[in-house]
Amino acid sequence: MRVPRGVSPAVLLALVVVACGGSTPPTDAPVAPETASPPASASAAAPSQPRATIPPLETAAPPGPSSAAPSDIPSPPGSVGPGAADACTGTDANRDFFESVATAVAWPVYCAVLPSGWFVDAGEYRLASGGRMEISYRGPAGASFELRQGAFCTTDGGCLPAGTDLGEASFGDLAGSFVSADDGSWALGVDAGADISWLAVGDGLNEATFRGFAEELALVSD
Repeated sequence: MRVPRGVSPAVLLALVVVACGGSTPPTDAPVAPETASPPASASAAAPSQPRATIPPLETAAPPGPSSAAPSDIPSPPGSVGPGAADACTGTDANRDFFESVATAVAWPVYCAVLPSGWFVDAGEYRLASGGRMEISYRGPAGASFELRQGAFCTTDGGCLPAGTDLGEASFGDLAGSFVSADDGSWALGVDAGADISWLAVGDGLNEATFRGFAEELALVSD
């Protein structure tokens, strides 16, 4: 090869090396794996609804109202005085639960006043869409008594089970529609199908016992 005038042999050698060996890396070269954590999904990032629960059994540790963040609890809309839940069946933790619900919602809250041998099985409340609460009690021979209150059901019939209409009966100081359900249980609904309603359901009880439990429901909030 002829060396151009004014170009040294060393410079020319460098140019030849670049031209022959300076190709780009192959496109199938391995890529180092990413070490950053993948972004959280949209569902994981969505804020949860304010919620609080009570112990499933009376021997469980009391959660108290703190299981819902304080900022999630609105200012008390009603009147709940000291000891308002004293008559409620259950432990102090269960009674604290009822008072927490009553101070957080704008509708009357009721609790069961049951004889010896009955205990709180499980319960929870949520504050979304006006708030709702559900609580169940267990008694002798597997009998059960459940309360659902608030914005838990706005469908036609208010979630009353299918059965025989037995007319009107007392739900505490309220009047409701009494039903002998086809599955053998009893149900009593107040303002069924409305935005806010109340429902009591009993199983493993005779009619007189269920009526008595419903009549004795205690008002926790005004």
